[in-house]
Amino acid sequence: MEKNQILLALGTLTLLFVSALADDVVVLTEDNFDKEVGQDRGVLVEFYAPWCGHCKKLAPEYEKLGASFKKAKSVLIGKVDCDEQKSVCSKYGVSGYPTIQWFPKGSLEPKKYEGPRTAESLAEFVNNEGGTNVKIAAVPSNVVVLTTDNFDAVVLDESKDVLVEFYAPWCGHCKSLAPTYEKVATAFKMEEDVVIANLDADKYKDLAEKYGVSGYPTLKFFPRSNKAGEDYEGGRDLDDFVSFINGKCGTSRDGKGQFTSNAGIVAHLDALIKEFVAASSDNKKAVFAKIEEEVGKLQGSTARYGKIYLKVAKSYMDKGSEYANNEIDRLQRILEKSISPAKADEFTLKKNILSAFA
Repeated sequence: MEKNQILLALGTLTLLFVSALADDVVVLTEDNFDKEVGQDRGVLVEFYAPWCGHCKKLAPEYEKLGASFKKAKSVLIGKVDCDEQKSVCSKYGVSGYPTIQWFPKGSLEPKKYEGPRTAESLAEFVNNEGGTNVKIAAVPSNVVVLTTDNFDAVVLDESKDVLVEFYAPWCGHCKSLAPTYEKVATAFKMEEDVVIANLDADKYKDLAEKYGVSGYPTLKFFPRSNKAGEDYEGGRDLDDFVSFINGKCGTSRDGKGQFTSNAGIVAHLDALIKEFVAASSDNKKAVFAKIEEEVGKLQGSTARYGKIYLKVAKSYMDKGSEYANNEIDRLQRILEKSISPAKADEFTLKKNILSAFA
């Protein structure tokens, strides 16, 4: 395996690792359960099944709980997927979902939680058992709330691609979808031209009727090129929504909101880069001129990417053929640190484009 391939593979693994740590609720498995539970802190564990309606209803409350206790050193909030980790669930006598158990510090003998399934009630229980005093944090939403006052301004904006969920507050399926839909909005919050929104169709019946909504939740996509809207008929898992948005909007995000390895890549520029890298020193300027000409034709977000291609090509000529690999190394070291999402986007784009030169 070539050096740049190894670096890219390591980079991908690092990003996956960082992403896993970014979750507020710790995913527990057969491999890590005994390392996390029964040690030097108390642990609240939700044993759940992905298909379980009650588990889906609990999910947003449990996420709130995890977010609130994230910085509490003496308490961990975890969860176990019993479809995937049957041996762990069997070991602790789990026969229904969700089952919530408290494992005191230094103990693998759990106490079953029997109280209400709200973030506030769970927090009160954890505080009593763990000796903490944590309040439930208000988690800001990235879903744009639509009303009659802002619907046209947001949805019919011809510079935006907009996904709209028409829901009813009493609808069970809507409640189940809510935590996933929030994750979709969070994944695309850095995309200025992509909007993830919802409308209370029970409250704004006229708007729902105008767009032919007769059941809940109904999801409609309003691309910038078709403001009549089109029905979203894909799956309702996070990956389904992410694939749909990426395909329709030309974005390159994963479920965590991070750029994928395809972000920033312009295929016909990559072909010119191959020619540029292979060219002799005398011919590089001529190929650079071709790249410059092609970049001048680009529009929208690809114009931004084109400028990065040009900047990298110029640095490649000035600093030599080792520039690309050295710069990939440098950017990867930065990406492994705690940096803002905007900076992570900037450096990932450049790293992706550098791979064409490496």
